[in-house]
Order: sequence, then structure tokens, then C-alpha cells
Amino acid sequence: MSTLTRQRLMFGFVCLVWGSTWIAMKNGATHVPPALFAGLRWTIAGIMQLFYVYWDTGRLRLPWNAMRAILIVAVLVNTLNQLFMLYGLRYVASGIGAVINSGLTPLSLLAFAMIGGHERLTKRVALAMGLGVLGIVVLFGPSAASGTLDGVTMLGAFLVMMGTLVYSAGSVLARPITQAHSPTLIAGLVSLIGGLTLLPISFLFEPGTLLALRFDWGWGPWISFLFLLFPASLGATTIFMILVRDWGPSRAGSFAFISPILAVFEGMLLNGEAMTPIEGIGMALMLGGAWFALRKG
Repeated sequence: MSTLTRQRLMFGFVCLVWGSTWIAMKNGATHVPPALFAGLRWTIAGIMQLFYVYWDTGRLRLPWNAMRAILIVAVLVNTLNQLFMLYGLRYVASGIGAVINSGLTPLSLLAFAMIGGHERLTKRVALAMGLGVLGIVVLFGPSAASGTLDGVTMLGAFLVMMGTLVYSAGSVLARPITQAHSPTLIAGLVSLIGGLTLLPISFLFEPGTLLALRFDWGWGPWISFLFLLFPASLGATTIFMILVRDWGPSRAGSFAFISPILAVFEGMLLNGEAMTPIEGIGMALMLGGAWFALRKG
């Protein structure tokens, strides 16, 4: 298997998994204190990732300057991102949250990458971003516009937007570290630090944390937790770090054009939802944006 084929398969896995996380995150955050839900998930994921790295290489050491950078990335990508996202999903529908995240992720990744000198704006990149965002508007715009945009919904949308921005900033900052060190080691440290910073936040500020530690959450939140832990945290997050290293932030971030399409098909398969012609046009535009973002040159 060629390197490019392997990378595309990895990219497809990220699209599939991250297209399914929104329902899982909303389900978990609705029934379990969000910081506790995310803190346990990322702490366990980090321990498992670091155990694998130590088993594979026999060492976990990094220079102090790299650890300082990883600490900043962990706070952005996990701690702040999860707080903003999960609390935002308490006040906004998961579909609207997906729209905001999908539309903002590639643009913010590109903007932060340009600020950091990692990428430059080309006609191809501009066309890819334009098609992707237009496709998202066509696909989700009518349903989002038909909802009641009250103050609570606006707060939820703002929190999801902030979560997307801090995640994008952290992803761009992570690229130089992943180029110099093992992406799996970086992902493990980011996961562990992010999880360990979320847990005390939950104990200090979230009512019901001690009660939730009885772990009688019900089957729905538990399924969500296990899905977010294994395919999402252990699988897709590590793969995304590798793709950011090899492809660059905006090209790797083009998953945001494809994941919403997969979410629509999941709704059709699992809930019997129909696809309208306008939704088909929106998905075609997003696929076009992803194609331009992924092609070389």
C-alpha cells in the first residue's frame, strides 16, 4: 500500500468517526457533568496512548521546551475546547453545533496556519474553502434558519464557535512538535494533560460530580463515552495529529467538509431520514471543496 493511499484511508477514518461524535457528545454532556465526562475520557485515552508508546519504544522523555509547548496545546485542544463544546451543546442542537464547527474549522485552521507562517493562501485553497462553506450553508442552512434563535441558542452557538477556534489554534501549534517527535507520544501527552486539567474543574465547579462518580449513567451515555474514548480519542485524534504533520493544518482539516455528509447518511440509515435535492447539492459542493483541498499543487 502506498503512503498516499494509507493517508487517504486514515483521513476517511477521521471523517467517519468525527462525523458521528456530535450526537455522542451531546448525549454525554446532557446526562453527565461535561468536564467530568470529558476529563475521564481524555485521561484514560492518554494513559493508554502513553502505555503503547512506552511498550513500543521503551521511553517517554521529551525536552522541556517541547513539554511547555505540549502543555499549551493540551489546554487549547482538550481543556478549553471540551469545556466550550460540551457546554455549548447543552444549549444548542447537535446539528447546529456541527454546522458551526464544520464551517469554521477549515477557515480557522488556514487562518492560524497563515499567521504562524505554515501555509499561504492560494487560489486552490481559497476555492476549496469557498466550496466547502457554501456546501455547508446549502446543506444545513434551511433547517438551521427555521429554528428559533433565542438568547440561549446564541450562547450555545458562541461556545461551540469558541471551542472550534481554540482547537484550531492548538492544532496549528502542535504541527512543529509532531514533526520533531512521535505524533502518538504527543497525542498521548495532550490527552492526559487535557484530561487531568478537566477533572479538578469538574470537582470544583460542576454540581453533581460526586454523584456521577457512581457511574450509573445509563446505557446511552455509556455507549457515547466508549465511542468517544476508543474510535474518537484513541483512533481519530492520533491519526489527525499525523495528518497535520504530513499534510498541513488546512488540508487535514478538510475532514469538516465530509463529516457532515456522513452524519446525514447516518441519519438516513439509522433514523429513516430522507435526503432532499437541496441536501444533495450541498453534499456535492462539500465533496468538491474537499477534493480541491486534498489534491496536490
